[in-house]
Amino acid sequence: MSHESPHRMHRIPAADPPHAPLVGVIGGTGLQELLGPTADTVTMRTPYGPPSAPVALGELAGRRVAFLPRHGPGHALAPHEINYRANIWALGHLGVRALVTSNAVGGLAPSTPPDTFVLPDQLIDRTRRREDTFVGEGVVAHVALADPYCPVLLAAAGDALHGLGEPTRVGGTVVVIEGPRFSTRAESRWFRDAGAHIINMTQYPEVALAGELGIGVVNLSYVTDTDAGDDADDSDAADAALVLERMARARPRIEAAVAALVAAVPASYHPRALVPTEVSAALLAREVR
Repeated sequence: MSHESPHRMHRIPAADPPHAPLVGVIGGTGLQELLGPTADTVTMRTPYGPPSAPVALGELAGRRVAFLPRHGPGHALAPHEINYRANIWALGHLGVRALVTSNAVGGLAPSTPPDTFVLPDQLIDRTRRREDTFVGEGVVAHVALADPYCPVLLAAAGDALHGLGEPTRVGGTVVVIEGPRFSTRAESRWFRDAGAHIINMTQYPEVALAGELGIGVVNLSYVTDTDAGDDADDSDAADAALVLERMARARPRIEAAVAALVAAVPASYHPRALVPTEVSAALLAREVR
């Protein structure tokens, strides 16, 4: 069943403790199947245009979840085509205050080889053409993004992944590039020398936009490749076919990890204020045009 409304809250199964936060999930389209046949969908309108897809509302790991496929139905949107502001605003307007995002990434460090999960705590933005803030149009603020990913959610996520027995690095720096192309060898060396551990095309501006709306973020990155490779070994260098094949093979593990991270969000979770709460409220109160 599908609904359309920019303003009212929608029915979501109350499976978790009373007053526990609605958990948002942004990831691959296939994850929607985890919400089961009782999942509802809502077609959101936002001040920034349509999100990537209708939002699925349901239950995952005993928690109330709002799921949005980042790249749209059928993975139709390239990284630079995603309407990041519409996606984050839609989830925020539904009441999401804790957000789990998942990504395929390239590994840049010996500690992040292929088939590893990484929970980054830092980010380097190398994007160029993206609308990356809600601030403006009469709302003025500066975002305190020294620690872009929520430390509370990060710690809980680390415990959850270790409980699954997955090879995991807790903490690390992700460099986000514009895409859709992969790195040159020179760029890959540069990112390694800068201290980055993984590389991706979509984590920014998601995390910054979420912070402006008072949403805490934890990211689950799955390493599929070694970016442009290294001078000694190109066998794991990134190409689209390799990434898709390894993501498909790891899908059951990724789905289990996402569910574990959702379950690990504390029932009493309250996100940090990266901007004044009145600023977040004003941004979420903007009218749909």
